[in-house]
Parts: sequence; structure tokens; C-alpha cells
Amino acid sequence: MQQVAITLLEYNRRINRLMQQAEVQRCWIVAETSDVMVRGGHCYLELVQKDPATNRTIAKTRAIIWANRFAELRYRFEKETGQAFGNGLNVMVNVSANFHEQFGFSLLINEINPSYTLGDMARLRLEILARLKKEGIIDMNKELEIPILVQRIAVISAPAAAGYGDFINQLEHNSSGIKFYPCLFEAMMQGEKTVPTVIAALERIYEHIDLFDCVVIIRGGGSTSDLNSFDNYDLAANVAQFPLPVVCGIGHDRDNTVLDSIAAVRVKTPTAAAEWLVERAEQALLRVKQIRDEVVGTANQLLTDARRQLDFHTSSIPLLAENVVVRHRSRLNKFAAYIPSTALGRVASMIKTLDHYGDKVATSSRQRIAAENQRLAALAKQVELLSPERVLKRGYSLTMKGGKAVTDASLLKEGDVITTLLANGNINSVIK
Repeated sequence: MQQVAITLLEYNRRINRLMQQAEVQRCWIVAETSDVMVRGGHCYLELVQKDPATNRTIAKTRAIIWANRFAELRYRFEKETGQAFGNGLNVMVNVSANFHEQFGFSLLINEINPSYTLGDMARLRLEILARLKKEGIIDMNKELEIPILVQRIAVISAPAAAGYGDFINQLEHNSSGIKFYPCLFEAMMQGEKTVPTVIAALERIYEHIDLFDCVVIIRGGGSTSDLNSFDNYDLAANVAQFPLPVVCGIGHDRDNTVLDSIAAVRVKTPTAAAEWLVERAEQALLRVKQIRDEVVGTANQLLTDARRQLDFHTSSIPLLAENVVVRHRSRLNKFAAYIPSTALGRVASMIKTLDHYGDKVATSSRQRIAAENQRLAALAKQVELLSPERVLKRGYSLTMKGGKAVTDASLLKEGDVITTLLANGNINSVIK
């Protein structure tokens, strides 16, 4: 049997006609807003529902508020709740089912109940931030001093993510040619494993903390509901207390997670994170160049001043030398005129001194000669008294043998000839 087929467009039209007859065409529903975007006055968003036990998204539908209704609904909602209409709001809305042949299924939002206010996502963020503030750690990472030049970068990201590729490409091809040293620490950036894997990556970085200047946590775009994992207390506490500055580039500019609120630096996207690092490095390089120029300028100025001083001294040296020569020549002339009179005075003084010492020497010489004559006379008297002749005259004798005095009788033997000297005469004897 031959099959009869219709076109996709016809099939979608049939679905649209059936939906126009359905009872769910207009009703009130509760959901959480996500991925809110205003374009051309129209508000495009997603409505999501989460499992309270696991916080996982279990339903998600595109929705739109046309411009002719959005301005009024937003004004009334923000006035009554004090809350800007955006992501993470738990809302009660009146919707109409809409199926477009080209764009598929979506919900048209007709009314918003302002009394149904903050959604679970916004409430959770506020609770986490309040807890971090109460514990005194909410600003710890913000207060860390960021190095002037950040080149050694610990990157936490999914390795195959487009955002990580954009980040690396932006770093490697920066216009200033600055070298960066990124090191990837892999983590899941979506789903249930995001929190434990990012914390594990932080712990691995901490083991090698001296090798890095900062940590960059990046994740590309996606629906706001995909960023729920970054609204987690344990992850936020780890980042807030991490000893290196953390640069957070998660999602888009319209997204704002707890990590964005407590990181040292918050940027829009992974590419913006790379741009921030490059800009900071360029500022450091510019400062180095400025210092270099200042040093060169100062050195050139010092050289110029030194040359001027050298030229001044070079030109003044002959005049100074001439002045010195003239001054010293005048002193020499004074000394030359002073020398003869001074010399004569000194000579006359020395002559007087010599005369004085001449008289003193003559007197001392005479006194010394007289004293020495007396001493010599006393010595002569003593010599005379102790002379051998005077001793012999007192009755002593001197025995000689071979011209030597004999002082020991045992030295004589029979037959020896001895001579005895007396005061008057000598006696020769033979020993028997």
C-alpha cells in the first residue's frame, strides 16, 4: 500500500490548528525565569522548572512577551517587588500556547503576578552571599593584591570548550606579543559534577601555588539555567578563601553568579578574561617602557649637565690656574723677602747659642778632666799598694818554675829547678 506524505509545513499548521482549540490556550503557571533577553522592545526568555530535591532542570520552554505588553508588565512588576525583571526569578505568569510553523513551540506571556517574587535561583544566591558575609570571607579574594604582571595562569575549564579555545587564542595572538604561560586544570563546567571537579582543580592548583600568579575560571555561554552550579556555597567558599586572585569569566554579561560576586575580578566572557590579562600586561609593559624612557631621559639630562659642567670647568681651568700661580708667586715673593732677615736672626741666635754651649762645654770639660785626674791618682795609689814589689817587701816571696808561678807543691817533683823571688834578690833551688 502506497504511503501518503505531507510536508513539514502542513504538519506544523495542523498542530497549530489543534492548539488553537486546546483548553490550555490561556492559563496561569509558575516557573523560574532564565536566559532573559530584551531585543527590539520584546522580551525573550526561558521558563524552567527544577526538581526541589536535586535542583536539576526537569522542564524548560521558550517564552516571549511582546513589546506592547512588556513595558507595562515590567514597570508594574519592578515597582511592586523592587526587583529588576531578569534571570532567576520564580514567577507566576499567564501564558498562551503558541506554535509557529517556522520557529516551533513557545509560550506567550500575557500577565505577570508581581506577588510571586524571587525565584529559587535568586533566593539561593542571596542566602549564599549572606552566609559568606556573615562568616567574614565574602571579600577575602577581592582583597588579595594582584601582581602587576600576570603571566603564569592556572586555568579551570573544560578542555574541549569553545570558551577555553577562545581564551587561549586571545592570549597567544595578542597584538603586543606578550608571552603568557597558561596551564589547564580540567573540570566539568556544566551539570552535577561541576562543583566537585572545580573544587578538585583548585586543590591541585594549591599544591603548586608558587608556580602561578592567578586562577582563571572560564565557561562559555549557554542558558542561564546551565550556570546553576556556580551558585553553590561550597564552591563559593573555596574561591573566596583561595590564596591566589581568581578571575571569573562565566557566561554572558547578563549572567551574574555567586562566583562573580566573590571573585577578585569578574569579566563577561572567557574572551574578556583573556583581554583583561592582556590589557593588564600591556599596562605593565607600558609602565616599563615609561620607566625606561624616564631612565634614558634622566641619563641624557645628567650627561648633558655633566658636559656643561665639564665645558665650564675646562674653560675656567686656565684662569683658575693663572690665579693660583699669581697667588702663590706673591706668597713666594713674600717668603723670599722674609728669608734673609729671618735667616740672619736665626744665625745670630744660633751663634749666641753656640757661644753659650762653647762656654758650657769648656767648663764641663775642665771639671771632667779634674775629676778624672783625681780618679786616676786614686787608681795609681791603689795599683802601687797592690803591686808585687810592695807585697814582696812585706816579707812575702813568689816561687816560679819555668817562668810560671808555683801554687801547688804537689806539682813539683824531684830534680825540678825552682826560683824564689824575694824583695831583694832571687834564690834558685833544686827539689830533692
